[in-house]
Amino acid sequence: MTRFRLPGALLVLACLVVGCGGSPRKPAVQKLTVTLLLDSLTEERWQRDRDLFTERAKELGADVIVKAANGDAAVQEQQAREALNGGAKVLVIVPVDTEKAAAIVAAADEKKVPVISYDRLIENANIALYVSFDNVKVGRMQAEYLLNQAPKGNYVLIGGSPTDNNAKLLRQGQMEMLKSGIAAGSVKVVADPWADGWAADKAKEETAAALKKAGNKVVAVVASNDNTAGGVIEALAAANLAGKVAVSGQDAELAAMRRIVAGTQAMTVYKPIRPLARMAAGAAVNMAKGQTEDGLVTVNNGKKDVPARLLEPISVDKENMDRTVIADGYHKQAEVYQK
Repeated sequence: MTRFRLPGALLVLACLVVGCGGSPRKPAVQKLTVTLLLDSLTEERWQRDRDLFTERAKELGADVIVKAANGDAAVQEQQAREALNGGAKVLVIVPVDTEKAAAIVAAADEKKVPVISYDRLIENANIALYVSFDNVKVGRMQAEYLLNQAPKGNYVLIGGSPTDNNAKLLRQGQMEMLKSGIAAGSVKVVADPWADGWAADKAKEETAAALKKAGNKVVAVVASNDNTAGGVIEALAAANLAGKVAVSGQDAELAAMRRIVAGTQAMTVYKPIRPLARMAAGAAVNMAKGQTEDGLVTVNNGKKDVPARLLEPISVDKENMDRTVIADGYHKQAEVYQK
């Protein structure tokens, strides 16, 4: 039998195509990667979101690149542009500033990269999907609970960051519940400031100023999340009012659960993060594969009716924390009660 010998260059090419062992070589499969851009990672809440999101994405065969902007909108935009220039197929964003983040979406649009707005709604932008909770309802829950505890008297409202659309939605819900009492004269709002960056120290400062203005005659403080509630309670403690003034919260943070047990915080709103993070991760992976994702409802962000998936929040206090937050495994009973 006649044997043919290939020139060296052709032999190398043949090996690259079929492999020198004679078996066809499979082309390298590029791993799917999803980019998650967070406001910050200083709060317990966002650390949980990151971990649950990443866990679900990995289950679906995707890696996750996580960047935190530490509350700086310019840094977040730079992180987004770097991700887009690096070939990102989808961006999932917890915006530092819900208005300024529209520039990120515009840049993503140019590269035909879909954007999922996570927990906070990016305004006036062509986002592909919004995943969150009904934040107006959260605000209503906070104010309703405090009204049941303190139906008459002076109220202080501590809003979240004024650059966060969620803070505005919470305030909308809070005022919906308080308006009848205000109209009847049974409730008086003596101060309603905003806490930049949802910062506890800012909430403490604003609460101290409100107490001084009202001569310490305050029956309730509608704090928009647990971090601001912590600052509020520090100010109340300095005025010897901790535990005597009803304080709301949101996020079911461990410190807040302990304050509820101690009696210095009346309630928090628990937003089960696991289903939120897993839902967002699944949608992100599908979008990275070129698939489209629908919402169950739509929410208008000033530019369009955005497909949205909104989960139900849960009001939590000392009476039901065992069968909600603890039963879900969000916190361990021993950690909450510090036994």
